[in-house]
Amino acid sequence: MKYNFDEIVNRRGTYSIKWDGGQLIKTIGLTERYDEDTIPLFTADMDLPVPQPLIDALHKTVDHRIFGYSVFPDEYFEAVQHWFKKRHDWEFKKEEIVYSPGTVHALNVAVRALTKPGDGVIIQRPVYPPFTSSINANERTLLNNALVCDDDGYYSIDFEDFEAKAKDENTKMFILCNPHNPTGRVFTNDELRKLADICAKNDVLIIADEIHGDIVRCNQTFIPIAKAAPEHADKIITFTAINKTFNVAGLHCTNVIITNPELRKTFNGVMGMHLPSPFTVSALLAVYHEGEDWLEQLKEYIDGTMEWAVDFLAENMPKVKVRIPEGTYIMWMDFSAYGISPDEVHDRIYNKANVLLEDGKMFGEEGLHYQRICIPSPRPMIKEAFERIAREFEDLK
Repeated sequence: MKYNFDEIVNRRGTYSIKWDGGQLIKTIGLTERYDEDTIPLFTADMDLPVPQPLIDALHKTVDHRIFGYSVFPDEYFEAVQHWFKKRHDWEFKKEEIVYSPGTVHALNVAVRALTKPGDGVIIQRPVYPPFTSSINANERTLLNNALVCDDDGYYSIDFEDFEAKAKDENTKMFILCNPHNPTGRVFTNDELRKLADICAKNDVLIIADEIHGDIVRCNQTFIPIAKAAPEHADKIITFTAINKTFNVAGLHCTNVIITNPELRKTFNGVMGMHLPSPFTVSALLAVYHEGEDWLEQLKEYIDGTMEWAVDFLAENMPKVKVRIPEGTYIMWMDFSAYGISPDEVHDRIYNKANVLLEDGKMFGEEGLHYQRICIPSPRPMIKEAFERIAREFEDLK
């Protein structure tokens, strides 16, 4: 079927953190202003309807009328295997799949279970804030292998610095984000192999957050690091999820792939028992068996929105440096050429334009002059948001 992603679905009154969480959002300091006119584009979920087979499957679950304790049937794990074999030519065993109610939860479990207080953990800033908090809150030592940004806004890995940090005897873990949030890089096979080789040589465990892996530009290919370097799979733990791909973050469905049985046992020991919701099981089966057509339409729609946004900024806000990311539905915008403080950029966007993004400083000092926008919303909504922002910067052209 053909999906209409331009349709604006009213999410207010549905317990949405984006649309109903104004008080919480102000309390935690994301913005000073939040009202009925705010356009919230700060968090990584979509304002787009999910695949029809998913809706049908959830209706069927509701119609059963009983929602007791549930288990994972074999077909759940088979569906996960089937998806990654078909979409990414990556194979793993059923017993290597571990369920988690969320990726951030799994990340904290991995840090606690597989490192000790004081151990060094490498991340690559600017990066998703929970990477930092998972290290600091668990009393590990943060090692920042900052990505290098060139004049065109393209990010690359500083391998010399990475290897130096990996060689330190106190370094025990590397948390990879691929596709990278917020820069949008989709790392190449050669880059992934090099990272894996360095980590293996220095006995550094890789935690790979790959939950954006299904959302890449139509001309890009995503490669799981465990596929890029299969000889090192015993030292790689991979986070996958249907949450980003199919807009079901509220159903809590992360799957962790752990090849090494000893690491899996240790991880599970800290994770503890987590039973699924029947809705989670129904959702995964539906989207992994019947969600591909919707996903391909979604990718084309997001690509089109990004192309529109880049063209709009080039014409109306040429001082903003931005490029179409290789993956994710996030755009990373550099406002430094305006020559004003990050606080003033924030005020013009959040308070005056009344558009809620995420300040780049949340992703590390490397993001100080940046803004992150999540764009998987109906294009008319995205256009209005950019038009509002542009009006507030007209005096600085």
